[in-house]
Amino acid sequence: MTSSYRIAKELFKDRLRKRSPETLDLLDEIHAADVIVVGGTYDHIEQVLDAADTPYTLIQPEMLDKAKLRPDQVVFINCPGSLNKKGLRRLESFVWGGGFLFTTDWAIRHVIEKVFPGFVAFNDHPTLDEVVRIEILDREDTILQSVLDEQDDPQWWLEGSSYPIHILDPERVRVLIQSKELEARHGEAPVFVSFDYGAGQVYHMISHFYLQRSETRTARHAAPSTDYLSSKGVAEADMAKFKDLGSDEFPTSDVESAYTSYAMIQAVMLKKKRRGKK
Repeated sequence: MTSSYRIAKELFKDRLRKRSPETLDLLDEIHAADVIVVGGTYDHIEQVLDAADTPYTLIQPEMLDKAKLRPDQVVFINCPGSLNKKGLRRLESFVWGGGFLFTTDWAIRHVIEKVFPGFVAFNDHPTLDEVVRIEILDREDTILQSVLDEQDDPQWWLEGSSYPIHILDPERVRVLIQSKELEARHGEAPVFVSFDYGAGQVYHMISHFYLQRSETRTARHAAPSTDYLSSKGVAEADMAKFKDLGSDEFPTSDVESAYTSYAMIQAVMLKKKRRGKK
């Protein structure tokens, strides 16, 4: 999936270059001090950021309570989100003051339920190691409108013992991605959710940001990813750089899943960058 994320990065840039070049310029303004990644045991968001050449600052969980967080930053908490009480209090103040927080999987219990009670919770029915189809609901985001299409059919990998998201306050929690398959199997449809807290925002997703695998369920999924790239508008003259990254070697399912998750995270960081400028 590392190679798939590299291909996803180039595709994302290619689409923005054609549709929103000013947004591409904004991406270049993201610096390591703007993105804080808190290390974890089971998820490794930093590996995806490395593959995408996105700058960030990596700290360990025990360092969070001493970190100097700014309201113009985005903080990523890798699963499981094992933080001490001071670190949790620091996160609450950070988001309330305008910061963006992004957490994955078990952090719903170790961080979200403790720091932001009343929004979402683990439904106490963990998943198996499986892959589910997802539907993108957040079509209002201008970045996502630029890079995602109606015919997309992405999948989401669920780590064994992932924590399904139960929404406690549907009026305040926005579902950005859902899965009917996840709901049928484990009782909850949300895959990626967001809610406002003070002047900031919290984002949470089930499973891990670093997707380890997909499934080739259809002929489209099994087709070479170069077919997928062509459907996204990549010109034949530009296809060489994708082939150099191995696009001929990977099925559409891998690259499409990586591209969807990559686009979502870039949209979050760009939203934060734009808000900081305002």
